[in-house]
Amino acid sequence: MSTPTMLVVEDNTDHLELTLTTLQQNGVPHDIVIARDGREALDYLFCEGVYKDRNANSQPELVLLDLGLPKLSGLEVMRRMREDPRTFFVPVVMLTLVSEQSEAVRAFKGGLNSYVSKPLDYRDFEEKLQQVREYWRTSNFAPLTII
Repeated sequence: MSTPTMLVVEDNTDHLELTLTTLQQNGVPHDIVIARDGREALDYLFCEGVYKDRNANSQPELVLLDLGLPKLSGLEVMRRMREDPRTFFVPVVMLTLVSEQSEAVRAFKGGLNSYVSKPLDYRDFEEKLQQVREYWRTSNFAPLTII
């Protein structure tokens, strides 16, 4: 059995480093794949571009998705995920600095599982990310295929 995968989609280098450090320090039991923009995220999810040889039957157990991404927004990535049966059930947690109610509503209407505002303080962000990781690792169940 292969190690589960987590897809982290983040364009900000500082936020990405903090996310990866926090996940690794807390023993995340996942292989972590990084996408730096919305297009790269979709390429990974749908086995296109540089990921064309990736096993199409293996989807990430969790996607940590930034809202404000280059090329395609986080909302667009999620919309396309929810339109495709291969990624329909993959849990998506949006981690973003934007905490506007209207954006959160749009995201949930589009099929988002969780919307988490990134705190500006390092320790607060680390704690929040630990809570997110622990919930999705131990408490959530999501079917990975349509029955």
